[in-house]
Amino acid sequence: MKILIIEDDPGLNRGISFALEQDGYEIINTKTLKDGFLLFENENPDAILLDLNLPDGDGIAFCKKIRQLPGAKSQIPILMLTARDMETDEIMGLTSGADDYITKPFSVSILKIRLRNIIERKLSKTEPESTMTSGEIVLDLKTCRAFCQGQEMDLSMTEFRLLRYFLENKNQVLLKEQILQHIWDTDGNYVEENTLSVNISRLRKKLGQNYIRTIQGIGYLWEDKA
Repeated sequence: MKILIIEDDPGLNRGISFALEQDGYEIINTKTLKDGFLLFENENPDAILLDLNLPDGDGIAFCKKIRQLPGAKSQIPILMLTARDMETDEIMGLTSGADDYITKPFSVSILKIRLRNIIERKLSKTEPESTMTSGEIVLDLKTCRAFCQGQEMDLSMTEFRLLRYFLENKNQVLLKEQILQHIWDTDGNYVEENTLSVNISRLRKKLGQNYIRTIQGIGYLWEDKA
């Protein structure tokens, strides 16, 4: 999973990044809200760790901005970080749309637990099924893990989403435009077609079998090998 960290304290930013990377998270980080929003739009993170006070603005306003967006991107899990410890600040953070709130200084172990909890809560609300299968491929939708022949596959979150979309549309031709819009372009922004072909190529290598057939000039088809 990809986590966006928006924190202006360089030492804390590096420390959180290192700790989460040890748990297998992919980290993107910045120290400003402006760059944070650009990373949010372009990198499609799975959760945000958001400092309340930043050099170019207020984390509460940033959180509200995210929640007002159309589509699924507005529902990204957000854990707010702050040095403030007043009850009113906690209430403001939570009512702005943050999923949880942690006061500095904090234990990295507690941070990890709270981050995992908000991600799992979001998944439980949006993923009523538990698994999907096709041939020797099994997806665990609650933990966002994929298995082939019983062995866990090392997939990025984008690759996992792409694989899931194919399994939701087995033996159906999916137009390139359909896939781009579903996986990357929920808000009508332009996405290069090369982004899709690169990710398809990576996914094919990790699958080991040719489940994904190219329909020349049109799109792709997932051949169910059940």
